[in-house]
Formats: sequence, C-alpha cells, structure tokens
Amino acid sequence: MLSCRALSPVTALERSLQKKSDTKSRHVRLSLHFKCQSLENGSTLTLNGNNGSLAWKEQDGRKEVELPSRLAPKPVTHPETPPFFPGIHPEEPDSSTSIEAMWDRLQERNAGEPEFLQAVSEVLDTVRPALAKRPEFIPVFERMAEPERTVIFRVPWTDDKGVTHINRGFRVQFSSSLGPYKGGLRFHPTVNLSVIKFLGFEQILKNSLTTLPLGAGKGGTDFNPKGKSDMEIMRFCQSFMTELSRHIGPDTDVPAGDIGVGAREIGYLFGQYKRLKNEFTGTLTGKGIAWGGSNIRPEATGYGVVYFTQEMLAENNSSIEGKRVAVSGAGNVAQYAVQKLIELGAVPVTMSDSQGTIYEPEGITANMLKQIMELKNVHRMSLAEYPKLSPTGKFFQGMRPWHVSGAGIDIAMPCATQNELDQRAAEALIVQGCMLVAEGANMPSTPDAIHAFHAHSVLFAPAKAANAGGVAVSGLEMSQNSLRLQWTREEVDNRLHVIMKEIYHSCKAAADEYGVTIQGGANISGFVKVAESMISQGCV
Repeated sequence: MLSCRALSPVTALERSLQKKSDTKSRHVRLSLHFKCQSLENGSTLTLNGNNGSLAWKEQDGRKEVELPSRLAPKPVTHPETPPFFPGIHPEEPDSSTSIEAMWDRLQERNAGEPEFLQAVSEVLDTVRPALAKRPEFIPVFERMAEPERTVIFRVPWTDDKGVTHINRGFRVQFSSSLGPYKGGLRFHPTVNLSVIKFLGFEQILKNSLTTLPLGAGKGGTDFNPKGKSDMEIMRFCQSFMTELSRHIGPDTDVPAGDIGVGAREIGYLFGQYKRLKNEFTGTLTGKGIAWGGSNIRPEATGYGVVYFTQEMLAENNSSIEGKRVAVSGAGNVAQYAVQKLIELGAVPVTMSDSQGTIYEPEGITANMLKQIMELKNVHRMSLAEYPKLSPTGKFFQGMRPWHVSGAGIDIAMPCATQNELDQRAAEALIVQGCMLVAEGANMPSTPDAIHAFHAHSVLFAPAKAANAGGVAVSGLEMSQNSLRLQWTREEVDNRLHVIMKEIYHSCKAAADEYGVTIQGGANISGFVKVAESMISQGCV
C-alpha cells in the first residue's frame, strides 16, 4: 500500500513514478500492480503494469481518470526487503546497452545510408552469439561502427576543352586499433558517403582476418573515369591527391586501388604525393614493380578468392578441379580469379560487365582470357565485342551470369559490385545445382540471397574473408617497402596462399565454437580481435 497524504492520487503517483518506459528496448515486461489509498476521502488508484492502464475511482464510484502511458511503474518497497523479479538480476546490463537499443541508435545516427546500415546489420546479426557470451562487447560494437574520422572534400579539375568540373572526394578512416588505416580508393559515379562507409566498415573485419597489423579505411569519389582521356584522368588524380595528401602517410593511412582505380590511377596519385611531400615512401599500395610495388598485387584478390574456395572445398571432401564456375565482372578480381581457376583445372564459363555476360560452353581458356584482358585493359571496350574474337563465345545483352540457361554452374563467384546477386539470382543458381558461392566483390549478395543459400545448404564464402587476398598482399607490399626489399613472385604467392588458408581455418574455428555458419565465423573472428584491442586501448 502506498500512502498519498495531502495530495490527489494522480499527483502523488506522478511524483512517485519518475522513470519513463522504453518499450522498444525493454526485453522483460514486469507484471506489477499498485493500489493507492487516499487518506482524505478513501478514493483508490490502481495501476496495471502489464499495459500501463490506470484508473482513479472516487469512493462513490462516479469519477475516473487515466494517466498518460509514458509513466512507467517504479515499485516502492521496504528497504530491508529487496524486490525480486524472475529473470532480472542486478548484474544484467541496463536496456540502454542492449543490442536492440544500440541498433536503434545506429539507424537514427546513420539515416539515409542504406548500404552502410545493410553492412552493419549483417555483421550485427551474425556476431550476436559473441555479444551474448561477452556483453562488454556491446558498447564496443557501437563505437566500432562510428568512424574515427571522416573527410569530405571538393575535387576541381579541367577537361581537355578547358572546362572546369567539380567532384566530391571522400576518405573515411574507420579504425586504427590494429594498425594504420588501410583500404582502397573507388572512382565511380555511384560513390557517396554511405557506400564509402559500408566499404570501410567491412574493411575493419577483413583486415583483422588477415592477421597483419592493419587498421581500416576507405575512400573514393563520384568521378567516372570511363570515357575520359589519360590527361583528364591525370589532372583529376593530381587534384584529388592534393587534398588527400594532408590525411595519409605510411604510418597513418595507406590507400590502394578499387573499382576505377588501377595501375594507371595509382601511378598518377603516387607521383603527385611524391611531388607534394618530397619523399618516396610506401604511402600507396598497388604501385608498379619498378617503383616500390609488390609482385602479384594486381592478381591478389582474384587469386585469394580461388585459394579460399579451394580450402573450403577440401574441408568438405571435394576439389575445385573440373568444377564449372560462373564469374561475374571483368576487372582485376574477375580476370585473375579466372586465371587461377584455369591454372587449377576448374572450368570458368562466364564473365560480365555493365553491358551483359559472355558465355563459353566448354570453358574460358588461357588464350581466350588473354583476348578478354586486352579488350578490357588496353582497348577499354565492352565484352559485347568478344564474340568477334571467339567463334564459340556467346554474349547475352543485359544478362548476369547467374541467369544463363543450361550453364550447369557448380560454383558462383560474384566479382563485380555490391548487391549484384539477389534472391532471384540465388534461386536460379540453386536450381542449376550450385554447391558453393564465393564472394570476390564487396557485399555482392543481398541478405535474401544469403538466406536462400543457407536454407538450401549451399556453401557460402563471405567477402570479408574470401576477398581478403588483395589487402593481404597490400600488407606484404608495405612490409617490403619498410624493409627496402622486393620478394619474388613465387614467394609472395606462397605467402598469400598461406594467409588465405589461415583465414579460412580461423573462420571455421569461430563457426564451430559458436555454432554458426562460416559467414558468422568470419564476422566473429574478425570482430573479437578488434574489440579486445579497442578495450585494451581505452575509450578513444
């Protein structure tokens, strides 16, 4: 019983119930009942904690009042008799630190950034077992999802006609817990802050998995290099680096290439950095062999995807030899994935670009790949021209590899861009008997597609593990720059192969420990390492 002397029942209860309810983040509903007896006129006041209903009834039964539902019940108990509610313990974290409350805050803070929220949601859903086992990681996850620094800048440049253009540049420095910021630069018209943040967030876990001392960052611009002359691209790269150079360095932030940034662009960027800083340092990776680059750096991501796939198949008592593989994309990742597949005896049957898909029923040979690479890298033409070079090759306008009828795909390797493989594509692959999907691009599969793969027991190799070969060899390039050495092609390739095997087995170990898929194991393995480092270094 609660006495309410000299106050109306409503006022008395308002003063005694100060804590507001947060029904969105509360996991436990309390079933509480309070009754307030006024000493003045005998009126009663009853609150039901299940639904927040409240009734104030005068003694004669003629008056009723409802209190606003925003008031939450706060039990008043004798100090010598602490309250006990089943399922609630003093050591449990407050609801403000719960996963759902954290997710609500992340959504509110990053509204209008769908790609970034998709990436965070995928990781958050899969690391829940680790958060349940170690709840001190919950606030660390929220801190990890906020970049340490975000730089947005204008990039003015002139075309060959002397006309001035303005593009927007980005560098998101996400995490330095494990080492200097490390991540690529993307030149593409679809680039915006959400895309760069999603790429940077994925980079945190990917770099952690490599076992190398690398932090995470990502950058880029909405500049479209397609259709631009070499001189226009050089002027743009020089303008871009003039601002970016303020924020990077060999022990601070080491960018690399990504979509739209290949050897040509890295050369222009490095030349301008060297000119501005008057020093020759390993501030960029993906450099030419003659000026500080590493052997097989261009090949690394594609080779790494195949090595990861090979290890995953071996773990499941299978082999990559003879498997028909659908590869999407026609850039570095796709080209060198196809090259390594051919070398290991697999049968790559497709490649694609923005115009459509080429299909070789008997498989792409080494000679065919050489023609494709010349078409794309030298002449910078569409794959639509490929059938002119191959009597057996077919080109499907506007079609993606997953929908080529009768291809008989055993393995799918999406190596083009994010969200290229949706649920419809996943269903098409499942119907064809696809047994494994290995992501070469960053987040190429939608959540619905991934769910379909798991539901049909299709082996799934997530991007942050399977395509970590590129950043792994970038890390090896940084090591060579620091030592003023250059390792042989065979030595770098062997180191890459070992790293990709270690990544797979660390993912598998975490998956077995927590009872999750390889996708979950990759996220947990990468996250735990970063979280422990963040806790050790304090709240910074």
